[in-house]
This record gives sequence, structure tokens and C-alpha cells, in this order.
Amino acid sequence: MIRAKEIIEEEMITLKKVSNSLDEDFEKAINLIYKCKGKLVITGLGKSGHIGKKLAATFSSTGTPSFFVHAAEALHGDLGMITKDDMVLAISNSGETKELLEMIPSLRIIEVKIISITGNRESSLAKVSDVHIEIKVEREADHLNLAPTSSSTAALAVGDAMAVILSEMKVFKEENFAVFHPGGSLGKKLLGKIHNGKNN
Repeated sequence: MIRAKEIIEEEMITLKKVSNSLDEDFEKAINLIYKCKGKLVITGLGKSGHIGKKLAATFSSTGTPSFFVHAAEALHGDLGMITKDDMVLAISNSGETKELLEMIPSLRIIEVKIISITGNRESSLAKVSDVHIEIKVEREADHLNLAPTSSSTAALAVGDAMAVILSEMKVFKEENFAVFHPGGSLGKKLLGKIHNGKNN
């Protein structure tokens, strides 16, 4: 139990530092996505890819149409899913993920804007992005300082913050949420409220 608390507290410390480090680049990213006429395409590999999948679902369910493209699959045809009206959010802790960097020339031909989230503003990915959000993590929460733990938690939290802020900017309401969640108990409850309100 004590060790579990130490690990959780380690990640909480990281989140606090990341929160305090957010700057005008975060705001630039929000404004770019808000003005996007197409969809927000999130990409990544490994643990960053798993975080990207969750964030695509969160953005979509809160009013910002989004989908995830696996970085490796993108290089073998899935780049065709992306149009010039879309925007790409690339996630990589190192900022040196080979597959993500290999996507850049094609993304430039498509003329899509690129936002990146990495742990290093001097990384290759950061330098080729239109906007870069740095989430520098001093150490991971595991005993070897190797497994993506604090870094993946930080990326998830920053992505969640982006999704929620955009939802607020778009005045996303309870009834909108209900329409996107008809299958769950929460969605059914909200839809019931909407139908009852219309019947009154």
C-alpha cells in the first residue's frame, strides 16, 4: 500500500509540474483545433498510441470530431484518411519516433497543420510541427525510470484538458452528449430527460 501511494504521488507531482509549465503554445493549439474545418487526427505509437486512441474518443464524445491513425499503418496507406481540412495531433514522449517523422513529408504535401506533444522542445518532431506542446517529465514512476508511466499520464491529462476546453468553447451541452452516448446508462438517462422535457 505504501509503495502504491508513492507511485501515485510521483505521478501527481509530475502533473502539477506539467500544469505549471503550460504556456501560449497550448493556447495556440486550442485555437488551431477550434478553427479546424475537418477532423482532429491523432497519431502515435506504443504507449503514446494507446493514449492517442483514448483522446480521440474523448475529443469525439465532447464535440470535437476526431479519430486515431496508427503511425505505422499511416505509412502503408492510412495517410489517405487525412485531408487538408483536418489537423494532426502527434504524440511522442521522445519526439524522435521514426514512424511519426516519416509521416511529415506526406502531411506537408496534404497541407495539414501539425500539433505535437512531446517531452522535448528540441526534438525532431517538435521542430517540424506548426505548434508544439512540451510536457517535460523528470522521471517515470517505475523503479527503473523506464516504463511510460508519468509521461503517459501527463500526455493523457493535457489531452483531456484540450478536449474539455474545446467542448466549453463550442458550448457543448448535455443534450449533445446524450446524442453521442445513446448506448450507455448515462446516455439513456440524459436522452430520457430530453424527451421528457419535450413532452412537457
